[in-house]
Amino acid sequence: MGSKVWNDKKRFIWILSLLLLTAFIAISSISYQVAHNSLSEQIENNSLPLTSDNIYSEIQQDLLKPIFISSLMAQDTFVRDWTINNEENPEQLVRYLREIQQKYDTVTSFFVSEGSRNYYHSSGVLRKIEDVSNDDAWYFRVRSLPQNEDYEVNIDTDTADKNRTVIYVNFKVYDFEGNFIGVTGVGLAVESVKTLIELYQSRYNRRVYFTDRQGNITLRSAGFEGAKTLQTTDGLQNLSTRVLTSPSASFSYERDGKTIYLNSRLVEEFKWYLIVEQDEVQAEKTLLTTFWINIGLSLLVTFSILFIANMTLGKYQRKLEHMASTDKLTGVANRQVFEEYFSRTLSHSMAESSHTSVVILDIDHFKQVNDNYGHNIGDLVIQTVANEVKSYLKSEDLVCRWGGEEFLILLENTNISQAHNIAEKLTSGIASRTTRVNGHEINITISCGVAEYRKSEQSAELINRADIALYQAKEQGRNQVVLSY
Repeated sequence: MGSKVWNDKKRFIWILSLLLLTAFIAISSISYQVAHNSLSEQIENNSLPLTSDNIYSEIQQDLLKPIFISSLMAQDTFVRDWTINNEENPEQLVRYLREIQQKYDTVTSFFVSEGSRNYYHSSGVLRKIEDVSNDDAWYFRVRSLPQNEDYEVNIDTDTADKNRTVIYVNFKVYDFEGNFIGVTGVGLAVESVKTLIELYQSRYNRRVYFTDRQGNITLRSAGFEGAKTLQTTDGLQNLSTRVLTSPSASFSYERDGKTIYLNSRLVEEFKWYLIVEQDEVQAEKTLLTTFWINIGLSLLVTFSILFIANMTLGKYQRKLEHMASTDKLTGVANRQVFEEYFSRTLSHSMAESSHTSVVILDIDHFKQVNDNYGHNIGDLVIQTVANEVKSYLKSEDLVCRWGGEEFLILLENTNISQAHNIAEKLTSGIASRTTRVNGHEINITISCGVAEYRKSEQSAELINRADIALYQAKEQGRNQVVLSY
């Protein structure tokens, strides 16, 4: 079964590889050919949107991380419990905020309590939020967000350092009954984000900037030359409404005598628009380079997806195999494993001219345990017996949960006399053990049937002989071992 699953997995990986590579190469080749036929159409409808998609993918990694961090903080049980419990020991929360800031390399982390209006920062309790302060308007704005909006992103002065501008992610915090109890979040330094924008521009040879939904240019590189809003940008006055009312758009406009191609995309998490621009002359020079970059990125994405798929499939394959072969209650093997393991054990025994034996054991008067103490205690007794059995076995031996309170032990390189000794030790060991649960002392005994494999015997015949011996042990008074010769 394991070999078949492995072959299926390899086949799936190869098919996925072929599909991904074929799709990526086909898309890149078609894009390149279309670009030669119609450069303007290629830039406006293919190349620039693809670049925007690539940049957006990097934004997912570089800029959306603070939203994820803030979401985790807002859902953190510690933060909510601490706030509900009257904000005792503020140094605990300050230490928590400091650890968040250090772990995720943010420039700030904070929490504002609705109850006390204290502004907790990674450096301490800074002050109280005031209704009449313009500096604190952000808090009341976040608090008043619609019910389906849990956070906002805004650019503001750092509360702890007035000389620094920060991109804040402000996330609403609710208690366990859905009541608003404060705002938490983290911040990124604007300078570091500008550096990222410059990196995007350098990597893709495009002009990159962000605007809010009102058209204000919120983030741009240090060398950005242009107006502060889309509405006042030369050539964009009549197109700004189109940008700000569409989740994504591609078009061209004239500026300084050159055709500029623009692609816009709403970044829902930030509630900003990502704007990517390039001019026609630049596009002509970089067309072929873009093609090869796309191929390289396609290969990288393909290998990344294949790696993730291989890791994921391997993980779930191992999990399924474990679930299919392991008894959930005791952690020992289940009946489905026995036949495969039995065949392998016989092959080893035949090759080495050794013996193979089985022991079937059953917990005596187990029904009385369930009746007297309940099924939870009964499960604990079964687990106790399973652990005791494993402690007496070698690494190559196999113990299976055969039924409700019945176990089968497969002993490799063991004759019936040796198997009898193991069963006797196991029987006396369990009988001498007292299980204490909830003030109750439970004494457990087991009965065992032992049989040694006979040449050409089927597994069912061997188990049947051991089962008959077990029945005899029960009939003769229990707490004993009976052999089947």
